[in-house]
Amino acid sequence: MPDFILRRLFQGLLVVLGVTATVFVVTRVFGDPVSLMLPLSATDAQRAAFAAQIGLDQPLPVQFWRFLTDIVTLDFGDSLWQRRPAIEVVFERLPNTALLVGAGLGLAVLVSIPLGAIAALRPGGLVDRLVVSLGLLGLAMPQFWLGLMAIMVFAVQLKWLPTSGFGTAAHLVLPALTLAMTPIARFTMMVRAAMIDELNKPYVQTARAKGMSLPRILRVHTLRNILVPFLALSGWEAITALSGYTVVVETVFAWPGLGLTAVQAIQRGDLFLMQAIVFVIAALIVIIGIAIDVAAKSIDPRIELN
Repeated sequence: MPDFILRRLFQGLLVVLGVTATVFVVTRVFGDPVSLMLPLSATDAQRAAFAAQIGLDQPLPVQFWRFLTDIVTLDFGDSLWQRRPAIEVVFERLPNTALLVGAGLGLAVLVSIPLGAIAALRPGGLVDRLVVSLGLLGLAMPQFWLGLMAIMVFAVQLKWLPTSGFGTAAHLVLPALTLAMTPIARFTMMVRAAMIDELNKPYVQTARAKGMSLPRILRVHTLRNILVPFLALSGWEAITALSGYTVVVETVFAWPGLGLTAVQAIQRGDLFLMQAIVFVIAALIVIIGIAIDVAAKSIDPRIELN
């Protein structure tokens, strides 16, 4: 296990550096960072002075070497928008994104496991068809549309919750619900399919013949057997949320996390802040992947970690 973790950490480090380096190359080779960061009215002299100030007047190999050496100390330069170290802005917004993703996925787990298990008890029945229909509907609804509809109904018309912002538990409800809808649908469908497969296995029939109640069979045996694939899907949903869902949800609800900050950094041409965000998100994705593998091995020692 320690060897596996060290090997995955080394591989993850290479992935993070590769992703960050790709952003560096794309923004400098296929774009003009100075033009993005300065207004259109800037003169050639102002562009040249600004480029020299932030080191973009150097040859590309020199810039890249300096970029790599600065990453070691998490120095991505000062955010042009916030006027302070970019990594400081990222670490300030990261807990907000972690709270939103944690609340959304936690809600998805709590809702989907009972729904999937109930639907699996009678495949093809009324409850099963209803759950499957709702699951397909949840997968089909775009999150930006769902967020806007939630604001219109629960904030504007019913006035139960705030439309946007951050600060209280009430501000978290609508963003977390919006973020949770797609994972709820996917988790429910996965639990339903896995439970149907488990309930048809011989050990369940044997346990029922011995007098074990169905709720106990579900709790003791079947749920444990589907835990590893469920854990893997949960990790994938967390990665997808960090790299995609949060951008949409945070923008719709003005939630001050990394997703909204990334959009604002792009709008303002804040190259250094964007690089810091990409680096941190890539690092988080690597850590989540390793944690899921280790947890799966702890649950089922038969799993081979390569």
